[in-house]
Amino acid sequence: MSDNAGKALEPFGTLLGYAPGGVPAYSSDYHTASDIEYPKRTSYRSYYDGIYMGYKWQCVEFARRWIYINKGYIFDDVAMAYDIFELRTVRDVKANTLLPLNAFSNGSQRHPEAGCLLIWKEGGEFEDTGHVAVVTEVTPGYVRIAEQNVGHGRWAAGCDYARELNAVVTEEGEYWITCSYGDAEILGWMIQTDDSRFAEPTVTPDPQLSCINSRRVDNPAAKKKSWLNIANRDEAAFVKAMGGHYLTNQPSEQDRYLVLSRTTQQLLEHASNELHGLFMHATEYVLSDDALLAKFNLPGAVLPKIRQSWDNRLNEVITSRFDFALTQQGLKVYEYNCDSASCYMEAGKVQGKWLNHFGATEGENGGKDLFADLVRAWKKSHAKGLVHILRDDDPEEVYHALFMQDAIRAAGLRSKIIEGLDGLSWDAKDKIIDAAGEPVQWVWKTWAWETALDQIRDELEVTGQQPEVYEPGRKLDKPLQLSDVLFHKQVMVFEPLWSLIPSNKAILPVLWSLFPNHPLLLNASFELTDELTASGYVAKPIVGRCGANISLFNKDSELIESTVGGFGEQDKVYQQFFQLPQLDGFYTQISTFMSAGVYSGSGMRVSESRVIDKDSDCLALQFISDKQFLAGS
Repeated sequence: MSDNAGKALEPFGTLLGYAPGGVPAYSSDYHTASDIEYPKRTSYRSYYDGIYMGYKWQCVEFARRWIYINKGYIFDDVAMAYDIFELRTVRDVKANTLLPLNAFSNGSQRHPEAGCLLIWKEGGEFEDTGHVAVVTEVTPGYVRIAEQNVGHGRWAAGCDYARELNAVVTEEGEYWITCSYGDAEILGWMIQTDDSRFAEPTVTPDPQLSCINSRRVDNPAAKKKSWLNIANRDEAAFVKAMGGHYLTNQPSEQDRYLVLSRTTQQLLEHASNELHGLFMHATEYVLSDDALLAKFNLPGAVLPKIRQSWDNRLNEVITSRFDFALTQQGLKVYEYNCDSASCYMEAGKVQGKWLNHFGATEGENGGKDLFADLVRAWKKSHAKGLVHILRDDDPEEVYHALFMQDAIRAAGLRSKIIEGLDGLSWDAKDKIIDAAGEPVQWVWKTWAWETALDQIRDELEVTGQQPEVYEPGRKLDKPLQLSDVLFHKQVMVFEPLWSLIPSNKAILPVLWSLFPNHPLLLNASFELTDELTASGYVAKPIVGRCGANISLFNKDSELIESTVGGFGEQDKVYQQFFQLPQLDGFYTQISTFMSAGVYSGSGMRVSESRVIDKDSDCLALQFISDKQFLAGS
């Protein structure tokens, strides 16, 4: 067995070798990427014949480029490399037709062959993403593979492969491959073939597995006991906000929790990771089109800073949340909350404590990994030293900020919570400092970016100025504002300024235009179309929070429900009406929580209204095995 162990690491973009067909492989050591050669995020996008291949120089990019050059087909874009193992077709680019793709598990009697794709499971060396390589040669004792984003060392002289992996063929004809890395696991290989013998079946899940089950605990004694530890500041703040040790304000619902199948858990994870990628594609598309960007109703003076944020703050989002409707007709996403997403403490801490206290432990808490993933996201962030947490005086923001402070502390960073702008001021050098004189350099906020944008709009209207780039500065006649802090050139904010784009509802029509009829998306348009009218539609303000100013219309264009709020003057988009399922008299929505753009957990919100808003309750969520789920349905 040979690999890249002991080889010198080559700088980003260095040619490492040529795979069969003359396809080059490059180093993807991002730590050495040149800011001059790759000045912004778009510089990392790889195209061949005008077709998007992926990000330079990741493993998926190489695999797509290799099979396109050598085979003429390409597989769909994926969120993670391990998702390739779930694909069942590739697209012949010239003929624009779909060809069958079959997956064969490691140990299959259908052996790998030169030109097939080898897929790794997430975990170990390939944490979060998995890995994909191209098989270049197959023998009874080894396979050779070409790849990117492993080792970053030059291939051996005269070799058209990067590594050689040991293989064993059993007496029964099973072919097994071991990985060079002991903590990495190979899922199997993908072959474009009509012959599906020994292939992994394409499973059509039982529709019942897409249901949401409601269960109740029968534990009167537990109801009388306190179950949140008020010695912890975040839990004490939660108890105060809720008026007691409750997860929901509805007395009739305080013994109820919700259950989803393991199949649905996997669906939510894959869907969330895939959708994050789609929203990022759409964000880049918007930022490259001035006419489209104008539909987002953002002050022109902040657009250069949004583009700069996108180019420089690669994957620096800490928290974001998808909101879904799940029915037997499928899983559909309503929107992506990338800016000041809420309910992290409810999903990441409170629901787990509720399940344990009431003895509902037959399955897995839907948010069990969320806190640890947040800690890991902060460790991977560029934040250094002191993080200032900016929040309003809303009770929800109080406990949300304290919960996040615990994650920041666990990541080894200092933090201070600032209510409003209490104690913040300009110093003599026009920097922002706190009451103790410490500079404000890193900020995590519960405030929406839109609050700061409104301040900028007001300021520009009063002054009559329209600068090319907005830069805050000390104003003798005006106290420090939120916009002064968040837009200060020496302050780095989480979530980054670019999160304004995927959080804006104007992204929804863009997504539908880029990925029409995608099974996870709902039809959306800037104009009310005949197709939307025929299906029933929802009118949404492009900027809003907590379900405000939303109107729902049925197929007869009759208003069936609407909400009020402070965003009624915003431009609107129109989205296909896809009603939440109703359970025990409550409309029920699934939220998935992301950490650094990767799925980390799930939670549930319920309401007697069709629109989930800031007053909607959370219920504890548990995932159980498919067998348990069907038995209890």
